[in-house]
Amino acid sequence: MTISTENTLDSHYATLNDPDFVPKYRAACFCGSVQYEVSADPVDAKLCHCRSCQTLHGAPMQWAAIFHKRHVRFTAGWDQLHFYNSEKKLNARILPCKVSCKNCGTLIADEGRRMWLAFPSLFNFGDPAEVPNPFKPTCHLFYAMRVTDIVDNLPKWTGHKNQSDRC
Repeated sequence: MTISTENTLDSHYATLNDPDFVPKYRAACFCGSVQYEVSADPVDAKLCHCRSCQTLHGAPMQWAAIFHKRHVRFTAGWDQLHFYNSEKKLNARILPCKVSCKNCGTLIADEGRRMWLAFPSLFNFGDPAEVPNPFKPTCHLFYAMRVTDIVDNLPKWTGHKNQSDRC
């Protein structure tokens, strides 16, 4: 278990002085205090219907795009991040944890030990926004907990993808 109360990057993230890092997408919280960029397409994207996501997001589901931390680089606001471990109900960077902006409260991501589950609505995809295909969801997770039916052709899992029954 990783426990850190300091606002310092761990070695899994890219750094500003990494010459091999080429930004592909940029994201920011609502107020712009926290900004980061990623150098690769997401590994996967999903819609989660679990109760935690519903409660934390105040929505019927959460949309997340999953990146390796090595493809994530903060350009502003690391010191403005707030961490919350929902399992222990603690305001601490105990991985995995929820990440938000201290200033505006925007939910930014779920931070895992090696993965970053980013919320695609924070990325700048142009105006009007054109969501790139790699950010489009590939499945529904915890669909058995859904609050509304979603009619689409995506696989719907009762729990985690490929680790539970399909609905």
